[in-house]
Amino acid sequence: MRTFLRASWQERLLSLTRCSASAYGVRRLGAAFLRAVGRYALPLSLAFWVALFIVPGARADYAVLRSGARLRITGYETLGATVRLTVEGGTVEIPADELVSVEREEIFPSAPANPPPATPYADLIAAASKAYGVDEELITAVIAVESNFNPKAVSPKFARGLMQLRPEVVAQYGVTDVFDPQQNINAGTRYLKELLEKYNQDLALSLAAYNAGPDRVAEYRGVPPYPQTQKYVHRITQGLKKKKSAARPQARGISDPAHSAPQP
Repeated sequence: MRTFLRASWQERLLSLTRCSASAYGVRRLGAAFLRAVGRYALPLSLAFWVALFIVPGARADYAVLRSGARLRITGYETLGATVRLTVEGGTVEIPADELVSVEREEIFPSAPANPPPATPYADLIAAASKAYGVDEELITAVIAVESNFNPKAVSPKFARGLMQLRPEVVAQYGVTDVFDPQQNINAGTRYLKELLEKYNQDLALSLAAYNAGPDRVAEYRGVPPYPQTQKYVHRITQGLKKKKSAARPQARGISDPAHSAPQP
């Protein structure tokens, strides 16, 4: 009687395993493998196939059998001398003394993805962009290069604040507190808009004038040959090109300082 019962639950597991395997087109491979290892190695081979075909990510436990095999199960029920195991594809009853233990599957929640770092003063930048019609990314790039978002930054030439406003720009736009982020960003954005209009939206010339002054651009009829100014213009224009090309197949409206047309 015991021999018959043993064969019965093993054959039932074999049937369930074959159903799962055939769903993935590997029924013959599974059957050949089971024949090779023999009937009394059946629980181990079944553990392999059941674990293979259970849907990944489903909550499950492991039934540890006396043979040492571990079957991935989704439920079980004790029925006196037998235990009903729920596996992928159905249920099977095994002798209770064949089941050593049931182990909980360890599931560790995925670590939350880190959100991209927020741009400092993003709200003030967006408001200035909307108010004065200047590209938000351009304002952000100028602040990053000018002060690295330090509102208290002061240069040796007395340019101050987030957008490194020179004294004449501070006076021109009536800034009362140059270290106030909102006042500084608004004045710097207005100045950028004025330069873009002056140079017919030529970004390279506008940036050169922002950095070295309009007089130097007029003197050299283009981007001045100062290494610091040329590096400044190149860094911002190329950074914007890369950022915009990542969002669109081709960035448009950004001039390269090497190809800027000289102004009369």
